[in-house]
Amino acid sequence: FPSVRHATVLRVFILLLCVGVFVVLRERVAEVSLENFSPFHNTSPCACGKCLSEDDVWFTQRFNKSVEPFLSAKHSLSEAAFRWWKGIQLEKRNFIYYSATVDNLFKTFPATPDVEASSDRCRTCAVVGNSGNLNGSPTPLDTHCKFPPLMNTGRTKGYEADVGKRTTHHVMYPESAVDLDNTTHLVLVPFKIQDLEWLIKAFTTGFSGASYMPVKSHIKANKDLVMVVNPAFMRYVHDTWLEKKGRYPSTGFMALVLALHICDEVSVFGYGADKDGNWSHYFEILKNKHLRTGPHAGTHEYDVIQQLHKNQIIHFFKGW
Repeated sequence: FPSVRHATVLRVFILLLCVGVFVVLRERVAEVSLENFSPFHNTSPCACGKCLSEDDVWFTQRFNKSVEPFLSAKHSLSEAAFRWWKGIQLEKRNFIYYSATVDNLFKTFPATPDVEASSDRCRTCAVVGNSGNLNGSPTPLDTHCKFPPLMNTGRTKGYEADVGKRTTHHVMYPESAVDLDNTTHLVLVPFKIQDLEWLIKAFTTGFSGASYMPVKSHIKANKDLVMVVNPAFMRYVHDTWLEKKGRYPSTGFMALVLALHICDEVSVFGYGADKDGNWSHYFEILKNKHLRTGPHAGTHEYDVIQQLHKNQIIHFFKGW
């Protein structure tokens, strides 16, 4: 983008595509029947003192246990879900091409995602967003949580007091990709078939395709810890949780719903606008105070988070 104007547009697009998050999945994060394959879900009560409430009508109307959060070799995406997903970024290739790409994906990465299911333990998760209101978080994340993720370009170095020191799952898409250590799960949120192709090539021959901004050719991460969010999960979050508001959910909100599906207790940090109503990242000095949430229904997402907190489904913490 050669001009200042284009650079500003790019910055706005990136910020509002991912205003987001990074999840400390100690994990803003499902669709397909799990009749025969259900590594993520339990019907047994968890071992926590208080688990996610199944007595709350508002919550149970939205929370669908049969939704599968991640792609696996045993999973088939419906053509209806594919058509919805295809329209998000005007993907031109067809369902057959998508299916072949997914088959190729599991030649490189684990056939099933690395998620344990156990009813004899209490799994607590901190979902950590990139919002500026993360600064001054009231609870030390490393002691608060036992099973954490990070999101997009979110970082910890220099911000340990607010975001903690360790990340177990880092949620990203190609345009927001960063290198990870060998113990952190790379959780890819794909918005188009090219994102799946990028994942394969970034770990093997190197990616050379074009996107709306530069994309890493190679990425450093543990390929055995790669997890790919099910495109139908995005549709489930959009249709059920967000009532079809916005074009599609933010990565941050999807991370939060994912946490509801795989964790027993969920705490949320770094979401929403700052105390002055500005949408920004905690690791940046805000220069453009007119930024909003682009294709995402940011205000509605925030309202849902507050409702989850009000109903005592999650614990929501602000830095102000």
